[in-house]
Amino acid sequence: MKVSFISPEIKDGQIKSIAILPVFKGAKLSNAYKDYDKLSKKRVSSAAKAGGVDGSAGKSVQIVGPEGTKTNRLLVTGCGKLADFNAEKFGAQVTKTMLMSGETTLIIHLDGHDLTPTDAAQAALGAVLAAYRFDKYRTKLAADKKPSLKTVKIAVENPAQARKAWNNFYGPVGEGTNIARDLVMEPANKLYPTSYAARIKKMETQKETMGLKVQILGEAQMAKLGMGALLGVGQGSPRASQLVIMKWSGGKKGTKPVCLVGKGVTFDTGGISLKPGAGMWDMKGDMGGSAAVVGAMHTIAARKAKANVIGIVGLVENMPDGKAQNPGDIVTSMSGQTIEVQNTDAEGRLVLADALWYAKEKFKPKAMVNLATLTGAIITCLGHEYAGLFSNSDEISDQMQTAADNSSEAVWRLPLNEAYDKLIDSPNADMKNITVPGAGAGSITAGQFLQRFVGDVPWAHLDIAGTAWKASRTDPREPSWATGFGARLMNRWVADNYEG
Repeated sequence: MKVSFISPEIKDGQIKSIAILPVFKGAKLSNAYKDYDKLSKKRVSSAAKAGGVDGSAGKSVQIVGPEGTKTNRLLVTGCGKLADFNAEKFGAQVTKTMLMSGETTLIIHLDGHDLTPTDAAQAALGAVLAAYRFDKYRTKLAADKKPSLKTVKIAVENPAQARKAWNNFYGPVGEGTNIARDLVMEPANKLYPTSYAARIKKMETQKETMGLKVQILGEAQMAKLGMGALLGVGQGSPRASQLVIMKWSGGKKGTKPVCLVGKGVTFDTGGISLKPGAGMWDMKGDMGGSAAVVGAMHTIAARKAKANVIGIVGLVENMPDGKAQNPGDIVTSMSGQTIEVQNTDAEGRLVLADALWYAKEKFKPKAMVNLATLTGAIITCLGHEYAGLFSNSDEISDQMQTAADNSSEAVWRLPLNEAYDKLIDSPNADMKNITVPGAGAGSITAGQFLQRFVGDVPWAHLDIAGTAWKASRTDPREPSWATGFGARLMNRWVADNYEG
């Protein structure tokens, strides 16, 4: 989707396009509305009156080929009160509505209502998110099933400032989110640990992310570091596990970084503790946490964030081969702590245990956040609307909540308490990887498990099992499956708290 920002003046009825004219309850009509109305000899106002479009949200009227203009279609739409207007969601809604319209260009008029260049950039972000498709492997898609819309133009009072806001922040946000979506959408025969690592490595040479440094650790290097927990998960797969480190040094030299850590299980069969066959195909998305980290690192590098940020993803494939680890096996993590693997389908926390400890020991961060499609229990608790937030720091939790409010990726804090620790204590090792059967609190005990690998570093764990992919959505910014959840949230958290 190509995005541009233009001045609001109507020049000979604009161009062959769909033009969107928002009307707000109790607010004056824009000059663009008046100009179109004049050119069309009052047809716009007549149609709006006949259609009951008085600014109330949800009421709209479409005028096809209004006389006196070059515009193919003109949509007058009520947006409610100006104070309640969400430019990003509006941009997404009209783009989603017109995506298959047969038209190639959409003009959204956001002029004349005290809307800012930032509002215009946010509307463009909504448009880019709404236009996302993953048709890479579809070879017989009928012409009328393909999106026709190619260009979105936002008309605004100060297009230069809107363009600056887009280039410096909102454009990279859209790119990073859609990169995360692409990664989750890829099938596991195309995206597996080594191919995934190679894909991330290419970010070093891409123009947008120039300056990002990428290091890949193979199995021999991880074994030398003592990463028995991570390596144990992947030992049943013929595809080698990888640990990928992305380093962005945009802040002051010597300033401690923040670390973003992602679970990257590129396919999760459950291992020997095999999952049911129905729906297992969705387990290609069990690397959603890593995708969020990669997407966030793209955004951070592309907008040249003035912060030091490390992204780390543990990439493994969990398969039920004869070499796979068995329930009851005991592995030694990089921290030296031992883990009894009572269920091989509770593998994500094993990957994160070593990745978190590595981040803590290697980079001495001022804060860490990990993201993972970790537990089905979080869906039972929060459904698909919120990610579960667990933290050892009230400050980090407050920062994360604010970032969630500013990025439209919602989180809900759940407790961590040492009273839950006994549920993962093992008589045979330092801990076990699942809770006592029937005890409940599955998402909390997973958080308790991870907390044992962060030491005293301020840390947050985001369980995104309910938000990384969704079967159906009413939010026009989200596609019907991979959402890219977390990429925007992590970028916003860094921007709000660690730049400068």
